[in-house]
Amino acid sequence: MTYSGVVTVGGPADVHELPDLMISKVAVGPMSNNAYLLRCRATDEQLLIDAAAEPHTLLSLIGESGIASLVTTHRHPDHWGALREVMEATGATTYAGRYDAEGIPARTDVLVEDGDTLRVGRVELTARHLVGHTPGSIALIYDDPHGHPHVFTGDCLFPGGVGNTRKDPKAFESLINDVETKLFDQLSDETWVYPGHGDDTTLGAERPHLGEWRERGW
Repeated sequence: MTYSGVVTVGGPADVHELPDLMISKVAVGPMSNNAYLLRCRATDEQLLIDAAAEPHTLLSLIGESGIASLVTTHRHPDHWGALREVMEATGATTYAGRYDAEGIPARTDVLVEDGDTLRVGRVELTARHLVGHTPGSIALIYDDPHGHPHVFTGDCLFPGGVGNTRKDPKAFESLINDVETKLFDQLSDETWVYPGHGDDTTLGAERPHLGEWRERGW
């Protein structure tokens, strides 16, 4: 089946099959949050990005093989609503950005710094610290050796713009600068973007609009 990245709450996961990594996307909760299950095809080790809501849905997606790692992209409650339940059910090691962990009311085992490497089996992910939506939001980049990069952006980048900075000019300037320098300036147009809500996009689809975003200020 061709991956579309279009999912709905209560509907099935959509699976992006890459040579070394399987990415399952599911929508959960009242704010239609995206959660992503990554599975290394060589080892079957799994990592979950954002245990947002509906622990039963997420645990069903994870299956009997469990997960080794649980990553929370940022401190906002709609992204960690099921964190404690999934953590306790799986015993997974938990990760969050150093400057957001204090706002997540569950144990954080590993404080993630900008540029840190996270692993799921033989697959490596690079964390990038994007400041503005929250003080410690992180994005995870998978640079597929067989193709183009893939980036999980939490609420920092969506189709049509960067994340909400609540009309704070300094926060907006910080976020768009980080998104530009750490994502757009470093990664190709083919880079697939998996956001915290809604449909996927690519950096190429969004790049022509960076000037418009700066001008409008959100």
